[in-house]
Amino acid sequence: MMASLFPMATGAAYNYAEVMQKALFFYRAQESGTLPSDHPVIWRGDSGISDGKDVNLDLTGGMYDAGDHVKFGLPLASTVSVLAWAVYEFGDALPAELLNEILDIIKWNIDYFVKAHPAPNVFYYQVGNGNADHAFWGSAEVLEEVMTRPSYKVDAGNPGSTVAAGTALSFALASIIFETRDPPYAQTCLNHAEELFDFAYNTKSDAGYREATGFYNSFSGFWDEISAAAAWLYVKTEDPIYLTKAIEGTSYWGKACRNCPEWDYKWTHSWDDKHYMAQIVLARKTLNPVYKESVERNLNYWLPGGGITYSSGGQAHLDQWGSLRYSSNAAFLALIWANDGLCSQSQVKKYKDFAESQINYALGDNPRSSSYVVGFGNNPPKNPHHRTAHGAWFNDIKSPVDNQHVLFGALVGGPKSADDSYVDDRTDYVMNEVACDYNAGFFGALAGLYLEFPGSAGSILANFPSNYFVPEQNRDPEYFVRAIVGSSSGTGYSIVTQTSNRSAWPAKVLSGMHFRFFFSIAEVIGQGKSIGDFSFSTGTNEGGTLNGPFLYDAGSHTYYLEVSFATAIYPAGRTECERRFEFSINGPAGFDPSNDWSYTGLGSGFTYEPVDYSGLTSNIPVYDGSGVLLHGSEPLVCSAICGNGVLDSCELCDGSELGGMTCSGLGYADGTLSCDGSCQFDVSGCSSACVDPNKGVPCTGTTNCCSGVGNCSKGKPANRACQ
Repeated sequence: MMASLFPMATGAAYNYAEVMQKALFFYRAQESGTLPSDHPVIWRGDSGISDGKDVNLDLTGGMYDAGDHVKFGLPLASTVSVLAWAVYEFGDALPAELLNEILDIIKWNIDYFVKAHPAPNVFYYQVGNGNADHAFWGSAEVLEEVMTRPSYKVDAGNPGSTVAAGTALSFALASIIFETRDPPYAQTCLNHAEELFDFAYNTKSDAGYREATGFYNSFSGFWDEISAAAAWLYVKTEDPIYLTKAIEGTSYWGKACRNCPEWDYKWTHSWDDKHYMAQIVLARKTLNPVYKESVERNLNYWLPGGGITYSSGGQAHLDQWGSLRYSSNAAFLALIWANDGLCSQSQVKKYKDFAESQINYALGDNPRSSSYVVGFGNNPPKNPHHRTAHGAWFNDIKSPVDNQHVLFGALVGGPKSADDSYVDDRTDYVMNEVACDYNAGFFGALAGLYLEFPGSAGSILANFPSNYFVPEQNRDPEYFVRAIVGSSSGTGYSIVTQTSNRSAWPAKVLSGMHFRFFFSIAEVIGQGKSIGDFSFSTGTNEGGTLNGPFLYDAGSHTYYLEVSFATAIYPAGRTECERRFEFSINGPAGFDPSNDWSYTGLGSGFTYEPVDYSGLTSNIPVYDGSGVLLHGSEPLVCSAICGNGVLDSCELCDGSELGGMTCSGLGYADGTLSCDGSCQFDVSGCSSACVDPNKGVPCTGTTNCCSGVGNCSKGKPANRACQ
């Protein structure tokens, strides 16, 4: 199915407004720094808040590049410039909510660029080491616990004309779109644009742009960025010096072949090559036909039969890496040019049909009848290659099996061959990578299509995203204790626990996590025993401290032990996300765990791998360092009224109500049992019989079990019934 078979319909085939709304959500999910309290992505939290401290600067903010957490300057600048270009071309047609949202996203990143440009000839083009970052699989919110995030700059001695001019381009476009909306801010943008442009133009070198090597090399060089930045500065200022420099740069653009006069036309606008943008602006501003011819040579190449490879399903396939990104970028350029009066009239419809077919392919018009946009359409991708959306706690790309979060609006890379095939596999980063630059041209093309179908291009969703997150009751547990009974006897037991932080809503680093183990000693109170007759000990533990016992409820004789962890627990790996702790409780004869709140339901085994939920119990509640309950429940506090003659569940007795208990039931020979004013058994009326306190039953094997004062047979101490 070739693009020519998809003439532009009379009405939009998809809800383009909804797709744009979700595409902007993706950018919110990428944001770094201190997020506002009303941030729409509830599974994102503050991150990268120490960025820049290594160079005594505040370099917080901006956006993470893709499914990783490096702030790469070159693709981020490209993203911002394309989004601003979309506003410049199609912003007036956007719904007000979407226009305001994209302006906020642009400003969020421009503010970061301002911080990264502390002096005219200094620009911090990257925060985070790419190799170290890619070696870790976890959420952005825990990254600073795992690694340092160095800052890298270009300056006069170590220049980087590509990234400096690319960022000047972003500032220049921002100065234009904010000109009437926020004049002072627009002036700030212009100031930075001109300084960075001068820095790039005067140095004309990328000698200092080294840290991004292997990730975002500048293959096209810096002249395309210089031309594009100068062209937009000319649009803004009308200063002819910028037009002159923009044209100067064209002499160094890549050629279609070694001795060809034509500039390269077999690619499209990208984070690396801005000459496809620059030639459109120069065509408008100079009216020189050489630029128009170059623009249309490029767009015609993308049409069916023009040279680009087409899949049988209709995708114009340029490259395996982010194939949908490139076809979307080409669609964006096609819509810009088709709506320009300079476009050859014979090509207008062809370009529009091409753009619509490529965007609709990504939305579901393909042999798979499936969307390539997360959270939109039929059978969308569920497992994009994105660390924070995955919600991993084990530093493992495969665990959990499914992403915990829906990364709404993210355009995945798509088919890596021109065969329309695709597998939704997080580990296949070629097909499932998502990135800021992937969504930029995609959004721009959607905005252009929205303009093409007034009144039928759909509408934004109400209550998005608030009503579209996974309901809390359906989410995986985040904080909890897993426990088993290590051993038990007639007088006590040992417990093995693992305290877990698998947080993802958002991921959190917690210091001072602690849990409480509740147990009751009510069954030995009638024997004259107290908490002082119990002992507590610890076994294997990973940095925990045992405290207590503490009285929780006098009415039910319930106490608790508290186990606290001073070191941070956070979802970043086996040793980071869980802490093991073993402890024992031993008491007098008759101590029975069956009424112990936290003992209830415990089994005898669970895996020690932090990949499942075996042994999870809600009866061992866990708290953060401030004492806020994170998971589990505490036992009900006894609310009985002692003395009203009604036996409540947490009372041993009340008035004449003894719950069926007798002297013999407590181990005495006979007599009359009564209840005292504290709703405790009064055994003063029971006959004196020697009771073995270790077994809670009368001594046997002798008719005179009490020998001497306070001694049972075999030298065992007698209880108070013998005295």
